[in-house]
Formats: sequence, structure tokens, C-alpha cells
Amino acid sequence: MTNQAEMATSKLHLLFAVSLLYLCEMLSLSMAKPAYFARDFSVTWAGSHVKELNNGSSLQLLLDRSSGCGFASKNKFMFGRVSMKIKLIAGDSAGTVTAFYLNSDTDTVRDELDFEFLGNRSGHPYTVQTNVYSHGKGDREQRVNLWFDPSSDFHTYSILWNHHHIVFFVDTIPIRVYKNNEAKGVAYPNSQPMGIYSTLWNADDWATRGGLEKIDWSRAPFYAYYKDFDIEACSTSGWLSHCSTTASNWWDTPSYQQLGPVQARLYRWVRMNHMVYDYCSDKSRYPVPPTECLAGI
Repeated sequence: MTNQAEMATSKLHLLFAVSLLYLCEMLSLSMAKPAYFARDFSVTWAGSHVKELNNGSSLQLLLDRSSGCGFASKNKFMFGRVSMKIKLIAGDSAGTVTAFYLNSDTDTVRDELDFEFLGNRSGHPYTVQTNVYSHGKGDREQRVNLWFDPSSDFHTYSILWNHHHIVFFVDTIPIRVYKNNEAKGVAYPNSQPMGIYSTLWNADDWATRGGLEKIDWSRAPFYAYYKDFDIEACSTSGWLSHCSTTASNWWDTPSYQQLGPVQARLYRWVRMNHMVYDYCSDKSRYPVPPTECLAGI
């Protein structure tokens, strides 16, 4: 009985923490300036597979045998927070990848921050893979099994990027933190503006169980849905003058320079209960953990 009581109490504390973060997030979003697809984004490939819905307030991406598709922001940005609400492919989505990411589009020296939603066989958890490229160096994958069905409703996926750290959020819960460890010789993406991208594509050579699970094309076409685009960031227009300093931007104020106590607790909860892969723990790839892995939260 004691263990049951402790578990119930822990769940209540977690629910309270999530509720508190949700209220804070709603206050933040109430002051945000939303982005609009027609104004702020454009289709980058396979326009016939991208469809605006609800008078342009939401978007449908389609994948079939002929093609996937994608879109990107018209501008690039330097630091801030970007988010989208996404409803992922329902049912058997094995072999597909729905991606939301920032990219400097600078070839071998690119900076990139990735959300990649790896398709699954029906009945298995959806896995989200995050990755960080800085000055051309990547291979920093982490994977988390989502604790809900992301195909049944929209959920908010956000990336906070400032001078101090990069935080990947699922709704209000941080699932990945990448600190600025330049002082320890680790490259950090802070010199190149990045555009916002999203794609839906065939990745069945690696996406599900390392490529063992292939796309079942009898279930095609596959659909992912987007809405409520939000960009709170410095655009490339004049970014050198106001994005390189911390004084004038809310995302570099002290309260955003590290996780708060509630966020840190939720982050540990994710890592303890839902993380299924961390490059920092992969001794076959890294017998000696990379420097940034020793920094902690």
C-alpha cells in the first residue's frame, strides 16, 4: 500500500508541475506574435503534396510512393524560440519520418537543430529523435518514446535557442538540453542564422528499428498536419545589431538561461522513464564520452 500511495503522490506532483508549466506557457504565448504560413513560409519541394486547410490556418503534408514534401521559412533567424503544433501520421507509419528543424543551409559547416518523428508499427510508441549539429559536427542523437499518442491530436513542439543552451520541448516538457560548452572546446551554434524547415519523407532504410521495418505502401498516402506556427526570434534583417546581445531579448534573460526547478524535475522524469537512446551512453560509438556529455543539465 505504501508503494501505491507513493506512486499516486508522485503522479499528483507531476500533474501539478505540468499544469503550472502549462499556465506559464499560455501566458507567454498570449504575448507572442503568431506566424502565418502564406506570409512566413513557402513550399520547398513537391508542392502538389502540400495543402493549406481551414482558410490557411493549418497545413497538410502528404507522402506517397511518388514523393514526400517539405516547406521552409522565408527568413532565417538568430536565437529565440520557434514552435509548431503537429499531428503525426496515424496508424502504421513505419519507415516514415516527419521532421521539424532549424538549419543554416551552409553545407559542411552547417548548424542544425532537429526534431525527427520516427514512424512506428501500430501499437508501439512513437519515437522522437533529436540531434544537434554545430559547425558541421553532428552525431549527437537522443531518442525519446512519447508518453501519449501524437497522432490523435495536435501537440506543440518547440526549440528554444539562446546564448546559453538549446532546449527541445514537447508541449511544456523539456526532453533535450544542449548547453553552450564553448569554454570547454565544444562547438556551439551561435554564429549562423538558421531557417525553419519541415519535411515528410521516406526513410525506411533507417527510421524504424534501424531500417528493419519498411513502409507498408498499401496504407499510403500518409498525412501529417500542422497549425499554430509561432516564431519569436531575431530575423536575419539586422540580426547582427540586436541578436548578438543578451539585454534586449526575453530568451536571454536570466530565467531562460537554465531550466527552472519544475522544468528540471520534468526533464529528469523524461530521461528516467522515456529515453531509449543517448549517444552519450553509446560506448560502441564513444568509448570516451564526448566532452559535452559530462556537463549535465
